[in-house]
Order: sequence, then C-alpha cells, then structure tokens
Amino acid sequence: MVVDTETTGLDPTRDRLLSIGACAITDRALALDDSFLVAIRQTRVSADENILIHGIGGQTQLSGMDEAEALGRFLEYAGRDILVAYHATFDQQMLAVAMRERIGVAFKPKWLDVAKLCDVLFPAKAREIKHLDDWLEHFGIVQHARHNAVADAFCTAELLLVLLAEAERQGMMSTQSLVRAEHLHHWLKR
Repeated sequence: MVVDTETTGLDPTRDRLLSIGACAITDRALALDDSFLVAIRQTRVSADENILIHGIGGQTQLSGMDEAEALGRFLEYAGRDILVAYHATFDQQMLAVAMRERIGVAFKPKWLDVAKLCDVLFPAKAREIKHLDDWLEHFGIVQHARHNAVADAFCTAELLLVLLAEAERQGMMSTQSLVRAEHLHHWLKR
C-alpha cells in the first residue's frame, strides 16, 4: 500500500496532518479502484504559503473529517500491509505522532522507502536525481496533480512498479529482499 500525507509543515512534533492518501498495488499492478483519501478538519486554516503548496483551501480544511475518525478509517484501510512512501520517514513520523496523540495507538507498521529503493536499484542515476518529480520525469511517469495526497500516492505507486520490475531483473524477488536491500544501503551510506 502506497501512502502520502499533506501537512501544515515539515515538523512532526509541531505540524499537523491535513490529508492522507493511499492506493493499493495488487499482483504488481496499480489497483485503480482501491484508494483512500481523507481531508482532516483543522481548527484554523494553514498559512497562505502552505496552501499554495498543497492546494487544500480554507473551506476544505475547516470542513474535513474529525482527525480521530480519519485516522481510524486509515487504520482500517491500511490493515497490516507494508506501507510504502517516497521519503517514508516523514510520513511515518507524521502518522505515528498523530496516531499516538489523537487515538492512543502505537502505529508501527513496516515501511518501504521508494527514495532509498531508487538509490539501491539505480545507484548511478541516484547521484544526479534526488526528488520525486525528477524520478517521475526520468521514467516518463505523468503527474496529473502534485501535492494532493492520493495523486502523489498514485505517482509513487507507478514509480514503485518500475522499481519492482528492476528489482526482479536484479534478482530481488520478494518484498523482504527489498527491505533488506534498503536497510543495507542505509547502513552503508552512514
């Protein structure tokens, strides 16, 4: 399951979730009919500069779903799947803090980071490409919208499918082998 969050900023201890988007990959294909998107109600509208990035306007922010209910629905949707994101640590931290503070849940699923997988599977290219937009362009993946949680999840899922094909070509046949490769790469870069 590929996940993306939109937030009021980049600090998980201070900033808030604005929306959560996710989509499923089934049998190495994007499941277009299996996605999740929720806008989370805010007590105050985020700054104009922030709205320019994520495009979630004041009315949507004020009329979104209660955060505890939204998090509960996301937990139901995600189930026990491995969660996948580009720069997964950020989404992982934002969701973990919100789950702990709002609904008292220790949210500790397994995560796979697409950014790290790009480094592992395409090391020469990774020296020059760092951003999701650049990887999408490199592989010819069309972005229909950016900084919309579910649209970003779909773009990341399409990139993941490219990476899964390359991983298979390189002999990494299981999710567990990808997780091991990602962790090994992380430790070798230190």
